[in-house]
Amino acid sequence: MFLSLLRCRHHHHLHCLRFLLLHQHHSKPLSTLTIPLSHPTYIIWSSNTSLGKTLVSTGLSSSFLLSPSSSNTKKFLYLKPLQTGFPSDSDSRFLFQKLSSLSLRRNLPLFSSHSILLSSLSAAKSFKPNKFSFNALQDMCELGFYEERKVLEEGRVAPELVSETLYAWEGALSPHLAAEKEGGAVGDSEVVKKVERRLRKGLLEGGVERRLDGFCVVETAGGVASPGPSGTLQCDLYRPLRFPGVLVGDGRLGGISGTISAYESLKLRGYDVVAVVIEDHGLANEIPLMSYLRNRVPVLVLPPIPQDQSNDLMEWFDESCNVFNSLKDIMLEAYLERIQRLNEMPERAGNVFWWPFTQHKLVQPCNVTVIDSRYGENFSVYKVQNKEFITQQFDACASWWTQGPDATLQIELARDMGYATARFGHVMFPENVYEPALECAELLLDGVGKGWASRVYFSDNGSTAIEIALKMAFRKFSSDHGIFLELLENNSAERCIELMVLALKGSYHGDTLGAMEAQAPSSYTGFLQQPWYTGRGFFLDPPTVFMHNGKWTLSLPEVFHSETLKLEDITLRSRDEIFLKSRDKSNLAGLYSSYLSQQLSQYSGLSGIKQIGALIIEPVIQGAGGMHMVDPLFQRMLVNECRRCRIPVIFDEVFTGFWRLGVEAAAELLGCVPDIACFAKLMTGGIIPLAATLATDAVFDSFTGDSKLKALLHGHSYSAHAMGCTAAAKSIKWFKDPMTNLNITSEKSQKMLLRELWDAELVEQISSHPSVSRVVTLGTLFVLELQADGSDAGYASLYASSLLQMLREDGIYTRPLGNVIYLMCGPCTSPEICTQQLIKLYRRLEEFTEVKREMEIN
Repeated sequence: MFLSLLRCRHHHHLHCLRFLLLHQHHSKPLSTLTIPLSHPTYIIWSSNTSLGKTLVSTGLSSSFLLSPSSSNTKKFLYLKPLQTGFPSDSDSRFLFQKLSSLSLRRNLPLFSSHSILLSSLSAAKSFKPNKFSFNALQDMCELGFYEERKVLEEGRVAPELVSETLYAWEGALSPHLAAEKEGGAVGDSEVVKKVERRLRKGLLEGGVERRLDGFCVVETAGGVASPGPSGTLQCDLYRPLRFPGVLVGDGRLGGISGTISAYESLKLRGYDVVAVVIEDHGLANEIPLMSYLRNRVPVLVLPPIPQDQSNDLMEWFDESCNVFNSLKDIMLEAYLERIQRLNEMPERAGNVFWWPFTQHKLVQPCNVTVIDSRYGENFSVYKVQNKEFITQQFDACASWWTQGPDATLQIELARDMGYATARFGHVMFPENVYEPALECAELLLDGVGKGWASRVYFSDNGSTAIEIALKMAFRKFSSDHGIFLELLENNSAERCIELMVLALKGSYHGDTLGAMEAQAPSSYTGFLQQPWYTGRGFFLDPPTVFMHNGKWTLSLPEVFHSETLKLEDITLRSRDEIFLKSRDKSNLAGLYSSYLSQQLSQYSGLSGIKQIGALIIEPVIQGAGGMHMVDPLFQRMLVNECRRCRIPVIFDEVFTGFWRLGVEAAAELLGCVPDIACFAKLMTGGIIPLAATLATDAVFDSFTGDSKLKALLHGHSYSAHAMGCTAAAKSIKWFKDPMTNLNITSEKSQKMLLRELWDAELVEQISSHPSVSRVVTLGTLFVLELQADGSDAGYASLYASSLLQMLREDGIYTRPLGNVIYLMCGPCTSPEICTQQLIKLYRRLEEFTEVKREMEIN
């Protein structure tokens, strides 16, 4: 009975999680935020409810506006996004009334206003019966309440207080319960956008010119982890804004634990906490708190708050004046230091960084992107255009193809990796076992390696995973063809075999020396980049597939041009047709096989010095070589021919693996399996480097023996590090679980796929644009190649630079491959967000084309 109850509760929690994710997934995508930094803005947190957040906000406003030395042009904006218990309880009204009273008490001028914007229907009826506007679309009432007070001196401009409540509910409950009970549903994006708009209106549009003449606090409701109206924890709800914060801690018995927990919850999510404030309850809680914080964050102590409800607190505010002055100074200093750091970063970076794949001579400090933080798929980027601000840019290159987490998974990974670090730190891997590494290995074998792999070899990154794969393949080839045995029996054998790889032109397998030898000559391998490069391989020119003018097209190298081919062999009705196994019986399949057999025969047998010891391919999509889609039929026929010749097959899935192409492993698209496969990037959700090389039993057995010299003598100091394996285990499970990844669908065959993320009509429209020569879309990837010739084409081309600048201004961060531009989302990204990016791309493509046309005319 007890176990049955636990199962019911477990399923209930899973359904609740899916409901929250579904709500976030299908709610209106959050439009690009622009957060002003021209004046200090802070968020006031609390480790629990009823600890004095509003008293701290009031004390700060008093210190800022009512100090004798304060400028009369100053403006303080107080925002209370979520208020429950209204109208009997209103924090914005409390601050408005207390500050007005303090200005009279201190005989200082003040102009103050108070507004309540929206409330639930029941709260509106209690507050203003029959005098409100009900907005059925928002489930909220537009109260339109406004009041003001003036304490003025003749001939002088008074400092200004603006105190606002954005959303209010009647029940004195947590916002999620009040919203559920009263029918006043408000989405996360609505709350965040409303805060942004009120902040801009209150300070930027409010005429505050000088940097330190404006100040804003956003006060939360309840504790750090109290749910907002949608059920999202407030520490997650406000994370897109990432305002620096002040934490109001607990000075009571048991308050140390709660304060530390609240602080850690905020730090885990990437918030900056500039100060902790507690009330003095005679327990000296500040001492252990300062010890825990190691003086990184100041702890300020307020005098005991009078408990008498009739006390107007005027004397208490006077007594607390020095504490609030100190707190204000700390906040202003932290703000100025932050702005200085952000402004100095581009120049400092240019002086010390050596950026990869970057010609520094072409990079001006004004073109350096200053990334303040990341939230899900978006960078928060610092910019200066008359005023300083933080804006969002969609990470459309997935930070070099690594990123997959949405905002929820990002927090989950941070939590789990923190646990792994605290539990394991780093521990040595050979002949040892620990839970994260074991779980990760088993998940890999049951996922991307299911049905063929039996062993997992961990390493640091994709390039090193390739180096390991080559060693494995060459040993397997040598073992299968008697080379290894002959060397063991006759160590002084004169016969010398040079093992090469079979690979495709346009391939790219990493930057380490061995990995570069396994790829065809390119911009990456020339003498300027790699003087040792010889290209130890036999490189075939593959047929490719792309969309042009709304139609999918098969482009065949000249060697495949044949009169025996029929129109239906090279005509594609849709992209998905290229993955059909029925194509194996086509004339084209026979042509591919005949050609490949002929090519491989040059290196068959063991009479020659050079032998093909491994096939290495990027399944379906060649990444750094220009984002080309290779005909899966060709690659499948290539694998079949290598099987016939007993040549080990390596799939380089560093880029293509883990749902990047819409399936967990791109091998599923090819319809065949390798002997060895390499994975990295998305494996950990892109949060930390880790790679794995998977292999069959037969490959593993070629290294077993009585001598250690026969083992695979290769390793990395951080092999199978606990943090990486923990992140990988979490990401692997998260991406394939329909409860956490709402893009997962299943066909009748129960094969798991990502649903289509890129709008088909928009894709066709872009492919028909006169400036576009080809388009490829698959899984999380959208690619277009700009029509260009000569020096405007190829990897070194700067042809697309103006288009990239337009896209970044539009909130899309992308980094091209010459004249090839791609957009890349994560496996959990909603189709609505992908559509937004395509619309922006098309609009900017039109502008780009017009500018180019005018340049040609002139």
